[in-house]
Amino acid sequence: MTSPVSHDLVVSQASPDDWKVVTGWAADEGWNPGLADAPSFYAQDPEGFFVGRIDGQPVSAISVVNYGADYAFLGFYLVRPDLRGRGYGITTWKTALAHAGSRTVGLDGVVAQQDNYRRSGFELAHRTVRFSGAVPRTEAPDDVGPVQDLKTVSEYDSACSPADRPRFLERWLAQDGHRALARVVDGRLTGYGVIRPGRDALRIGPLFADTAEDARAVFAGLTADAAGSEVAIDVPETNAPAVALAEEFGLAPSFETARMYTGPVREFAADRVYGVTTLELG
Repeated sequence: MTSPVSHDLVVSQASPDDWKVVTGWAADEGWNPGLADAPSFYAQDPEGFFVGRIDGQPVSAISVVNYGADYAFLGFYLVRPDLRGRGYGITTWKTALAHAGSRTVGLDGVVAQQDNYRRSGFELAHRTVRFSGAVPRTEAPDDVGPVQDLKTVSEYDSACSPADRPRFLERWLAQDGHRALARVVDGRLTGYGVIRPGRDALRIGPLFADTAEDARAVFAGLTADAAGSEVAIDVPETNAPAVALAEEFGLAPSFETARMYTGPVREFAADRVYGVTTLELG
């Protein structure tokens, strides 16, 4: 998909090399992207990443990643700071959003853009609050260990998400630098999570669990080797036990977004979401 527009902006699909530039922009905005996120992002929908160029140089970006026939997620909506206010962003937005077709689209919108998203048909579902801080010393419980069964984890993940995402998850769990742990009680998976290095802090996401006890056990396992390190986790504000858990581990609010959708999404176990996977892919 290529779209030439006024102002000499050309919007086209972005390559993984293009996305290294975009990830740098995200870091400059304080988003703290993971150091090795891109391969997992591209695994789900390699055609869902777009960049706008002027004279061949990237100036704007967005991702619209499709999950199945009914759901897509929008992220990385960025324009180079020195070129904002010229219409490049909205042109990139419109071109890329067509990739979603008739799917419901979700996003996690920064505060400054939420009114614009409402005008584009997005409705608020809940606030998402980033909790961050130096974590205390913890120990991994005996029933928390490395993810062993991808099929079981994928099924559990699907129950906690608005869409199935097996291609993304397979790469996310095994990506270099990512550490994926699960809690198994009486032979049954009761929670799992992933921790990965970011630009400014270790990132935890997802953290999905049946109960606060399960989430606490997985969190302790993920951070067992990170005492004193800066950690960040994005928590749905509507999940009070998840907020309490972040505070219990000494983390404090540092950033917020709004989860918004253009329409209905399938039912999922929102009460199990103690930390979203990423603000860029949901």
